[in-house]
Amino acid sequence: MLMAARLWRCSRWVPDGLHSLSSARSRALFLSSVSRMGARGLLKAARRQAARAQPRRLSSGAAAVREQQILTDTLSEWERQLLDRLVGGLLGGQRACLAEAITLVESSHKHKKCLAQLLLQRVLTCQRERERPSEGTPLSFRVGLSGPPGAGKSTFIETFGKMLTGKGHKVAVLAVDPSSKTSGGSLLGDKTRMTELSRDMNAYIRPSPTLGMLGGVTRTTNEAIILCEGAGYDLVLVETVGVGQSEFAVADMVDMLILFIPPAGGDELQGIKRGIIEMTDLVVITKADGDLLLPARKIQAEYTSALKLLRNRSKSWKPKVIRVSSKTGEGIPELWEKIAEFRTSALASGELQIKRQKQQKVWMWNLIKENITEYFCNHPAVSSQIPSLEDKVVSGDITPGLAADILLKAFSTKEEIPYSK
Repeated sequence: MLMAARLWRCSRWVPDGLHSLSSARSRALFLSSVSRMGARGLLKAARRQAARAQPRRLSSGAAAVREQQILTDTLSEWERQLLDRLVGGLLGGQRACLAEAITLVESSHKHKKCLAQLLLQRVLTCQRERERPSEGTPLSFRVGLSGPPGAGKSTFIETFGKMLTGKGHKVAVLAVDPSSKTSGGSLLGDKTRMTELSRDMNAYIRPSPTLGMLGGVTRTTNEAIILCEGAGYDLVLVETVGVGQSEFAVADMVDMLILFIPPAGGDELQGIKRGIIEMTDLVVITKADGDLLLPARKIQAEYTSALKLLRNRSKSWKPKVIRVSSKTGEGIPELWEKIAEFRTSALASGELQIKRQKQQKVWMWNLIKENITEYFCNHPAVSSQIPSLEDKVVSGDITPGLAADILLKAFSTKEEIPYSK
């Protein structure tokens, strides 16, 4: 009974319904409950009751659904109709709706970003329904095309894409062009080298500027790939800007990475340098025709020997080196056979599904890193000090490192930390 008395003094252990009764009567009912259940049994029951009374924490999935519902509730009627029209047209394969959807995704406007996320979520849901009969096997294949400027990537896509559309495939090309550091503009000229393919109804070409994004791709290339797949394109080609040895962000968004090397692209020393060559699944020596045929054969042999010095990333695939000519078409069918062989081996081993899952996590953190700077600069404790600290750094009163430390400390403590000279 001593334990029962202690339970009575702690009101949170008293069973429901006893608080509303008079003190004497509730005490009598409580003691009779103790006599029936025993004090320890009553304590267990009270703990279960308290656990049920505690607010439940939403799981990550429930939180995502709730956030999506909140965004949906804030939409106007016109915005709801816009999303319905874009989703319906995109899933129906309308290229105009696909272009409008990619434009929405590329927007940096805060509210349009919310609309884009709702659009992407609906497209992903429909895509999962399409893949359900095949037990989650991806219906499309993503190929990244990278290499130095002038390697012939755009000319290759023109010949390669026409061959694939002739075989009944639907091809989407996401061509990324560099943006000017001074004017901020971009030529977007890759499409001019694909005149025949751009008129093909089974092909879609979308040039996009990098807008200062490093790694050879844009901020929204991954989202554009999802939209192209939702529109029914079974092969998505991502052509990067002319990249060097360390710019291989495209490898984190495609299933297969192809590196294009011109015949004068350097010897085997360039091939064994750590960087993009480690991420490559297939090396293609371009312009293997005419006077460049012999140099192409030589560099093919050199890169074949260079790849032997690198450890394979995949257990089911060994990188290969082939020669192609976009002018004569030589090697193009063989290249498609290698791509199909890679896809078959990746699906059979399960590496393709695992790779896509890892890529989603990588791009989640990439987007966080990208947006954290904007969030940091808009923080009240930081934004008020940025102009004065910039002036002090320019005049040489303090070092850039000290200014950065002051702003970071203000951001972490949420208090303005004045600088005193």
